[in-house]
Amino acid sequence: MQIYLPIAEVSVNAFLLLGLGGMVGILSGMFGVGGGFLMTPLLFFIGIPPAVAVATEANQIVASSFSGVLAHFKRKTVDLKMGCVLLVGGLIGAALGVVVFNYLKSLGQVDLLVRLCYVVFLGVIGSLMFVESLNAIRKSRKNSGPVKRKKHNWIHGLPFKMRFRVSGLYISVIPPVLVGVAVGILAAIMGVGGGFIMVPAMIYLLGMPTKVVVGTSLFQIIFVTGFTTLLHATTNFTVDIALAVLLLVGGVIGAQIGTRIGTYLKAEQLRILLALMVILVCAKLALDLLLQPSELYSLGAPGGH
Repeated sequence: MQIYLPIAEVSVNAFLLLGLGGMVGILSGMFGVGGGFLMTPLLFFIGIPPAVAVATEANQIVASSFSGVLAHFKRKTVDLKMGCVLLVGGLIGAALGVVVFNYLKSLGQVDLLVRLCYVVFLGVIGSLMFVESLNAIRKSRKNSGPVKRKKHNWIHGLPFKMRFRVSGLYISVIPPVLVGVAVGILAAIMGVGGGFIMVPAMIYLLGMPTKVVVGTSLFQIIFVTGFTTLLHATTNFTVDIALAVLLLVGGVIGAQIGTRIGTYLKAEQLRILLALMVILVCAKLALDLLLQPSELYSLGAPGGH
């Protein structure tokens, strides 16, 4: 069943979009990531222009993250205080990111920037995640016990400390704000929730307990990506409502399924599967940039997508 997307100016199979939304929603519920780092490149592959994919995917992440965070609220695994501190940085980063995005769009270079960002980030994150997962699996086989987080590092010496009771932390607000700014910039330029950077940063940099990281990450992602969508819609006019609705429906259902699956499977095995998916998507994007396209020229309206 083909459906015409007015902003993207292409026709796409509606069931394909529902399926992609559901698949990414499952990942959102399982890993605490918005899923945009996989969904946005997948939208490129089916012919959605990068500028539209980035702005619309930020919208879809809001719904899948909201669906996922509801399940974590029931389990009381959301640190609202930490989430609000991360959110302050996230909103600042999102505003900066949209300014950069608009400038590059005016130069006609935004498509190339988005694709290059994905190749670099997916390559680095996928490789690091794969190596870390392999090491975790080896250690679990040796029965060496769970890997302990470092309780004290240079972060604990910074000023402006605040107590986060749910996470059991007493640390400076500077690192969480900076993590939030970085994630906000990524949300605006790449159409991602930033969970693939935020979750490791919260565990290894801030020292948060793993059980509250996923829910807190999803809580922050909701507001940052919502703010990003609003900015893109009002300044770029690149949010495709028809595309967003189909992705939203699939994402909300998938997030609930993913949250349940995540409680039954081993974290190391899930991470290594996610890492392999990330590396495969990165390889496909890199090949698309390096190989000569079948059609060297395309026609489009001046100033269009």
